[in-house]
Amino acid sequence: MKLLYAEDEQAMSEAVTDILTYHKYIVDAVYDGKDALDYALSDSYDGIILDIMMPRMDGIEVLRELRKNGCRTPILLLTAKSQVEDKIEGLDAGADDYLAKPFEMGELLARIRAMLRRREEFTPDILTCGNLSLNMQSSQLSCGSQSFTLPRLEYRLMEQLMLNQGIYLSSDELISKVWGYDSDAEIGAVWVYISYLRKRLVALGANAEIKVKRGTGYTLEEIK
Repeated sequence: MKLLYAEDEQAMSEAVTDILTYHKYIVDAVYDGKDALDYALSDSYDGIILDIMMPRMDGIEVLRELRKNGCRTPILLLTAKSQVEDKIEGLDAGADDYLAKPFEMGELLARIRAMLRRREEFTPDILTCGNLSLNMQSSQLSCGSQSFTLPRLEYRLMEQLMLNQGIYLSSDELISKVWGYDSDAEIGAVWVYISYLRKRLVALGANAEIKVKRGTGYTLEEIK
């Protein structure tokens, strides 16, 4: 799952980003409202977390602009404000939920999970391709009685391939989705991790394979 997190307090941003990353979310962190709007309109996110009090554009303005542009991504507002009228303004502008600072990390994680469950497009906990399955909670890649617990980047790459079966994803798209929007990872890294996953599939005896089309990208398909 990929999140956009907009928070102008850098120490807070780094702490929350570390926790979210630990819980297997991909996080693009930005520090002002204008960047939040630009990122949200230029990439695909499963959820957006917006602080209200930000420079350049506040969170409410960003929220209104996103909804005006047809963005239906779930949005959670974070703010030091706790007055009822502020909550009403945020919810009326199109927010899916509202959490006042200071907050417990456990509550933030629970709010994010609930927000993502309410997405129109439901994503199951276990993804499958042929006799291959990927557990999105445990990061286990399984086939029959055999399984591997995938390291973070391998898991993120396999998740994208599972979610986009039959669709060729370019190296640039995979870098953005797996490593992050601002990553300095090079295209060669995609090939390296694709090779790791191919070896996993062979070891598991899976009837699924990762195909490559030169100049186009990679896709996962069942072998029939």
